[in-house]
Amino acid sequence: MATVPQSAEKWVLVSTILASSMAFIDSTALNVALPALQTDLAATGSEMLWVSNAFLLFLASLILVGGSLGDHYGRKRVFMIGIAVFTVASMLCGSAASPTQLILWRALQGIGGALMVPGSLAIISASFSPERRGTAIGTWSTFSTLTTLVGPMLGGWLAGQGLWRAIFFINVPLGVIAL
Repeated sequence: MATVPQSAEKWVLVSTILASSMAFIDSTALNVALPALQTDLAATGSEMLWVSNAFLLFLASLILVGGSLGDHYGRKRVFMIGIAVFTVASMLCGSAASPTQLILWRALQGIGGALMVPGSLAIISASFSPERRGTAIGTWSTFSTLTTLVGPMLGGWLAGQGLWRAIFFINVPLGVIAL
């Protein structure tokens, strides 16, 4: 992938930031909402551990594979597949009727995250000229950190309103914009 014209750089940055932010905010926002989720789905303690850990397990174990697939099949293609998988999995998570369903869909989210997160930085590195790359990566890092910090507040507020499912549905418009 060659560097993109400066006029397109902001759109590359918006897409990569939104995609990564979906994964970061999803994990932090959900952690605060777990008690509301547990009550609503009548989940056991071990099921709640799997709700949290299914996502992290698949994300962590497949992130290197996601990066390698991007190198082999094209960063943009794998990145977009990751966004699509994550977005669909988010809709399924928000619609889950049982803890088992939610665990399965969280694992699928982890797979999508493993495809999109390494691609976001690789796309930035390939799309920006060397003199602008540091600023782009810094901007990506700043927004990633901010979404990680905002996640618990958002999750707590949504859970307090009885809207824990919205934590997943927020990803739908973000995923569409990122694509």
